[in-house]
Amino acid sequence: MVRSKCRAHCGCAILPPQMLRRIVARGTTAQRDAALETLATDQTMRLGRATHELLEARSHRGFLNAPAAVKQRTIYDAHHTETLPGSSVRAEGAPALADAEVNEAYDGLGATFDFFAAVYDRNSIDDEGLHLDATVHYGRRYDNAFWNGQQMVFGDGDGDLFNRFTVSLDVIAHELTHGVTGDEAGLVYLGQAGALNESISDVFGSLVKQYARGETASSADWLIGAGLFTSKVQGVALRSLKAPGTAYDDPVLGRDPQPATMSGYVKTSTDNGGVHTNSGIPNHAFYRAAIALGGHAWEKAGRIWYETVRDKRLKPTATFTQFARYTVANAAQFFGADERKAVHDAWAAVGIKAG
Repeated sequence: MVRSKCRAHCGCAILPPQMLRRIVARGTTAQRDAALETLATDQTMRLGRATHELLEARSHRGFLNAPAAVKQRTIYDAHHTETLPGSSVRAEGAPALADAEVNEAYDGLGATFDFFAAVYDRNSIDDEGLHLDATVHYGRRYDNAFWNGQQMVFGDGDGDLFNRFTVSLDVIAHELTHGVTGDEAGLVYLGQAGALNESISDVFGSLVKQYARGETASSADWLIGAGLFTSKVQGVALRSLKAPGTAYDDPVLGRDPQPATMSGYVKTSTDNGGVHTNSGIPNHAFYRAAIALGGHAWEKAGRIWYETVRDKRLKPTATFTQFARYTVANAAQFFGADERKAVHDAWAAVGIKAG
């Protein structure tokens, strides 16, 4: 198994803690029990997240004689324990099993690897051929999925509010992209830098899904986590890049709290300064840029965002404004004046002056 030297403790989970706390406050006894158990597990996983050490990623940019981009995946089964990685059940090239979660995890890792390799010439998460591992059937009724800095971990969901967490390709790609962001930029998981970290994962989570489906910017749904809710939930997904704040409005889960512009920016001490909430603002800026640029969103808008994540000027504590300015500069550098204007105007539309 290839082990990258990029190993920060990330613990980036797809469900924000405030959603789980709303379930504790409003759900049935069974729903509350599942949410409480998930929160307890996540709290252990999140410890130290906001102050994790910067990765060594920048030191290996330009790495010579990197191995060829070859997928290496292993899926493990935790058998409803919280012991990682569990027992190996499907290795690279092995046939599909009867277990849908094993196959969805395997396919999702592969689709994400293929996207970054084909579109941005990136060799796995760390750009050095990192072996992609995932564990399914983690815990009992565990309502989350996360990247822990070494591998993906998927819960089965409670079967009441949430389906299995392997069901959405964009959720898998979202979590793996945390590894890319950590490897390249080391954005701290706090405040605006943390919201950018979440937004970048939403952006590329959506792009992986669009690429797999062959969708254009105008035909994509721009949803994160579509299919994750059961039919009991009044909502379509966890988040919407197209229309932040509209993904769900449910008696138990509450209403999608994401703002689309800076006028709705939420100042809070919860969720590391609202990283899952305020990410709606840069999410919407990307959506607007992608629509303005047209075609396949990964070709221009995605490339601009990817090069900004890799930009050596981007600091771990970057603000929305700083990130926006670098995207505008990279739009001009990699494309031209029209693309620069489209990106500039997209940020202006969400209330951010990008220079």
